[in-house]
Amino acid sequence: MENLIFLAHVMLLMVLSPILSRFFRIPTPVVEILLGSLAVWIGLLHVGNEVFRDLAKIGFFYLMFLAGLEIDIQRFLHYRDRFLKKALLYFFCLYAISFILYLFFNLSPVYIVAIPIVSLGMIMALINQHGREHRWLELSLIIGVIGELISIGALVIFDGAITHGLGWHFAKSILILIAVFFATYFLFQFLKIIFWWYPNLKRMIMPNNDTMQQSLRFSMALFFVLIATMQWLEIDMVLGAFLAGIFISNFFAHKKELPHQLSMFGFGFLVPLFFIFVGTTLDLNLVLTPHILIHALWIVLAMVGARMFSSFAAYYSYLGLKGTILFSLGDSMPLTFLVAIATIAVKNGAIGENEYASFIVAALMEGVLIMILIQVLMHLFKRYEQKNEGTQH
Repeated sequence: MENLIFLAHVMLLMVLSPILSRFFRIPTPVVEILLGSLAVWIGLLHVGNEVFRDLAKIGFFYLMFLAGLEIDIQRFLHYRDRFLKKALLYFFCLYAISFILYLFFNLSPVYIVAIPIVSLGMIMALINQHGREHRWLELSLIIGVIGELISIGALVIFDGAITHGLGWHFAKSILILIAVFFATYFLFQFLKIIFWWYPNLKRMIMPNNDTMQQSLRFSMALFFVLIATMQWLEIDMVLGAFLAGIFISNFFAHKKELPHQLSMFGFGFLVPLFFIFVGTTLDLNLVLTPHILIHALWIVLAMVGARMFSSFAAYYSYLGLKGTILFSLGDSMPLTFLVAIATIAVKNGAIGENEYASFIVAALMEGVLIMILIQVLMHLFKRYEQKNEGTQH
């Protein structure tokens, strides 16, 4: 009964968030994070509810699943020659700056992994908010995919190294991750051949006249099976959710309405649970501690500054000034991965409790402040363009 009352309060926040979002003209995920933190502060919700935590985790996995649904492999390969060299330059700059900061300020090795970390979660929230017609957002998705894969690899390496040292267990984790990538590639090629030989097999799995909602059932089954597989292999379960989305988007393109149905369910229920949960982890009293707040601000400045420099080095010629600034900011919100790194680091003694708190506050500050800043900048840029057009006429 206690869990039902708790979830009823969460549902109330979910209903309120889009209304407040429209009223204050603030992105919905930002409102959900703020409502979650306020609800804990006033005592409406309490931290530590296991059911809510598990549902929020599924919400995050589902967000990654939706990110995978946005990936068209053929289109991605079309962009390969156009963006691969610049993507390599972008990530080289990111990791080089992180290593320089680590050496110059004598920081914990955690920062080498944390500063360049990339997550598609907030990028997907931006795409849901603004659509994909903006060039900088389309590039954010492409770079986000590459960055997500690099970041998952970095997390596995970091977790293995810090938890088990540079021994056999660490080598085993790396080998399993490489094996998963190779197995995924060969499975993808094998399924392409199977579906080419037996094209009707696709419609048996996901029929056009789907009165039994078989397509949704198969999608959910694949989602949970691949997550469970990654858990069994002791690899970040995000990878399983992401791969499930990619497989569905690339092998069942005939189901035009399916991505929309899955997205409606996700952003209508599971994804808001995740954002509200993130808000509940933010202790508003902790944010007001000067030491924690200043340290968090330095982390945010380092992450945004590194991305700004890397973006201008790699993409200024393609995006221009406004697009490059927006791209840099859109890539600066690795909310969940930053929390994951901080959790692994504090658990193994690589950072202290105060530094852990700074990382958590920095992650949430990025999620809230940068989302608002992007909204404001897009509005200002739009007004500036309209003003210029009016002057020309």
